[in-house]
Amino acid sequence: MSTTEIVAASAEALATLKLRTEGSNEEQKQADAEPYRYAHLLPHFSQDHYPPLTPYEHVDPGHRALDHPNPRAFLDNASSVVELTPYLGTEVHGINLAELTNDDRDELALEVARRGLVVFRDQQDFIDRGPEFYREWGSHFGRLHIHPTSGHPQNYPEIHLVYRDGNTSFNFEINDSITSTVWHSDVSYELQPPGLTTFFLLAQPTTGGDTLFTSQVSNLKKLSPQFVAFLRTLKAVHSGVEQADFSRAGKRGGIVRREPVENIHPVVRKHPVTGEEALYVNRQFTRRIVGLKKEESETLLKFLYDHIDKSGDNQARVKWTPNTVVLWDNRVTAHSAIVDYGESKERRHGARITPQAERPVPASADLDLNA
Repeated sequence: MSTTEIVAASAEALATLKLRTEGSNEEQKQADAEPYRYAHLLPHFSQDHYPPLTPYEHVDPGHRALDHPNPRAFLDNASSVVELTPYLGTEVHGINLAELTNDDRDELALEVARRGLVVFRDQQDFIDRGPEFYREWGSHFGRLHIHPTSGHPQNYPEIHLVYRDGNTSFNFEINDSITSTVWHSDVSYELQPPGLTTFFLLAQPTTGGDTLFTSQVSNLKKLSPQFVAFLRTLKAVHSGVEQADFSRAGKRGGIVRREPVENIHPVVRKHPVTGEEALYVNRQFTRRIVGLKKEESETLLKFLYDHIDKSGDNQARVKWTPNTVVLWDNRVTAHSAIVDYGESKERRHGARITPQAERPVPASADLDLNA
C-alpha cells in the first residue's frame, strides 16, 4: 500500500470512528432523556419513627426442605447450575424465581444455607413484579426488617435501597479510607439479624460495582482447632450507633427512624438448619469482645478482620449483569460492595429484601449470651 493510500485509509477510519462516537453520544443523550424505568423505586426518606424491634419466633423454611424427597428439586429444570468456588456460591440459569412454589422456596432456603450464596441470572420477571411482590417474597423467609436509616421506595419501608449516581450517594460509605471494601453481615447489631437475603440491581454502571462475598464457615475452618475452641467461648458487641450517627450528621438521607441498638452475639454461631459453625464478627458493626481488656479485644478482632480480608480462597465475586438476583445467607456469609465506578457518574440502584432470622445460636451450648 502506498503512502497516499495509507493516509486515505487512516482518514476514512478516523471519520468512521467520529461518526460512531457521535452516534453513541446521541444514543446516550436519548437514553438519558427517557423516563427512568424504576423511578417509582428511587430512595424516599420518610419522617416516620418506629419503636424498638420486639423478639419473634423464627421458623426457618429450610427445615421443611430437609423432609422433601429431593431437597434440590427446584433446580431440576435449570439449564445451568455451576459452582462459583468449591466453598462458596452457585450460579443458576433457566429458573424463574418469581414462579417458585412454597415448597420450591423452602428448598431454595436450604440450598442458600448450604452454599452461602446463589446467583440467579435472567430474572426480569422477578424484578418487574414490583414492591408488593417483593414483600410477599421476603415474608416467606422471615419477618421483614425495616432499616433504621436507609432510603426505601415510597410506602414500602421494608425494601432497603442502595443508591449512588454522579450527584448523590445514599450509601453508608467511609470516604476517608483507602478502600471501599468493608466486610459486613447486614445489620448484625439487631437482636435477630437477617437470614436469607435477596438483592438485585435496578440500574448498574457499565463496568464496576461488583459485590464480594466470603464464607464465614470456611474462614472459621482455616483456623486451628485449639483457637476455634477458644473463639467458641467468646461473645462480642455489635453496634448500630456509628451507622445512626452517620445519618444524623446529615449524610445518606439524614434520617434515623429507630434508635440504634447494641446486642451481644457469639463470636462463633451455629446455623439452625445445617448445623455448620461460622465466624460471626465483621469490621463494620462488631465493636469489642465481651470480657477482654481493650488491647486484648482490639488485637483479637484485628487478627480476625485481617483473616477475613485476606482469605481470597474463601471468597467469591459477583459481576452484575442486567436482571441478576442474588441470594445469600447472612448468618454464614459476609459481603462488601466495591465502589470503583464513581468517576463514570453512572447510576447504581439496588434493592434488598431482608427477612430477620433467629437470635444467633452459639456454637457452644455453654455460652450464656445474657450473662
